[in-house]
Amino acid sequence: MPQLNQLMLVYQSQWFWLLLCLAVIYIVVGRGMVPKIEKVVDDRNDRIAADLSQAEKARAAADEAEERARLAEEDARSAALSVTAEAKSSAAKDTEALLAKADAEIGEKVAAAEASLAEARTKALESLESVAAEAARDVVAKVSGVNVSADQAASSVKAVLANG
Repeated sequence: MPQLNQLMLVYQSQWFWLLLCLAVIYIVVGRGMVPKIEKVVDDRNDRIAADLSQAEKARAAADEAEERARLAEEDARSAALSVTAEAKSSAAKDTEALLAKADAEIGEKVAAAEASLAEARTKALESLESVAAEAARDVVAKVSGVNVSADQAASSVKAVLANG
């Protein structure tokens, strides 16, 4: 059959063009595009590595800054506590001085009041003695009709008051 005889010629031609197309594709893709793609991938990997390195440096710097801030906060806290303690101590000393001064003033007023009371008691007792002496003179004069001198009535009242 003649169709079968031509089959080999047609297949040879198709095999030739197939190999030629594959060679062109290999040259275009394998030699032209693949190196460009590899370069892009390598550049991307380098950029990622650089970004990771910078991120690590930034994280280390942030950790260091955080540590410095924590130390500064602790220093500020301790300074504030010392200032507070000093203020409390100063206030306690001032309060103690004011209390001592007030206590001294109150003590002086109490002493003055006690002296005033003692003086008033003495005057009241003297006044009481004189009133009692006069009352005794009047009672003796009314009851017995005898006139007693003021000195005798005063000495009698003093003797009675002394014996209780």
